[in-house]
Amino acid sequence: MRGASRASFAELTERLEAEGITSATVATRLGDELFAVVGLLDTEHGLRRALSDPAKPAAEKAAVTGSLLHGKVTQRAESLVVAAAEARWATPGDMIDAVEQLAIEALVLAAEAQDGLDDLEDGLFRFGRMVASQPDLRAALASTWLPAERKQGLLRALLEGKVTAVTLRLISAMVAHPRGRSLQAALDICAGIAARRREQLIAVVRTAAELSAAQRRRLAGALAASYGHPVHLNVLIDPSVVGGISVQIGDELIDGTAATRLATVRRKLAG
Repeated sequence: MRGASRASFAELTERLEAEGITSATVATRLGDELFAVVGLLDTEHGLRRALSDPAKPAAEKAAVTGSLLHGKVTQRAESLVVAAAEARWATPGDMIDAVEQLAIEALVLAAEAQDGLDDLEDGLFRFGRMVASQPDLRAALASTWLPAERKQGLLRALLEGKVTAVTLRLISAMVAHPRGRSLQAALDICAGIAARRREQLIAVVRTAAELSAAQRRRLAGALAASYGHPVHLNVLIDPSVVGGISVQIGDELIDGTAATRLATVRRKLAG
């Protein structure tokens, strides 16, 4: 988001923070309701354009939104969506992006209330790896012909009892509302919001052998000292890593693997 949209979204996130939600039940319900609004705005294009039209008075848009949602969602969800309708957006898509991110934030709050942010991030990461490695699963979840109930049933069969309830809820919402993105891109958005919730970075670590708990702590500590933020490790076992490890944080790759060093030597010899 840029310009007016960024400022409007910042105000909405401040409103959410001001709610002071500490109950997982309250946060989960809010997330579910906001995702339902996302689904409505995704399908009702005329409504979305009307609510984000900068030429319409804010009071008029607030009245339309309030009449549409009153009695159907909690007061907390209604007030957040009304505030989104009153705000100024650079494009109609920015408003729905903002409501979606508030929905994700709410479910992240639910995970935080249960001391489950680590479990949420791990669950999102591991499900992303599962989808990346299974083309048939990826195609089924992205298909337009498979009914939504079948997709949700598939997710429950794969994940129920293996991830937290909040994690399953968030993944299910991302599958239900792809909004033109790949599932991996949607999962990355969720993981980024979860990481920002505690101002930590996500490091993807590739290593040939599993790291011990002590090694993970030392690596996370060293990276945190280097970057000035807590770092959450997503560790991948990769047989192609002959020795050492590679660490990717955002666009930055810290590669200390023997395979990379050997390839560098070979290139120098070939030159």
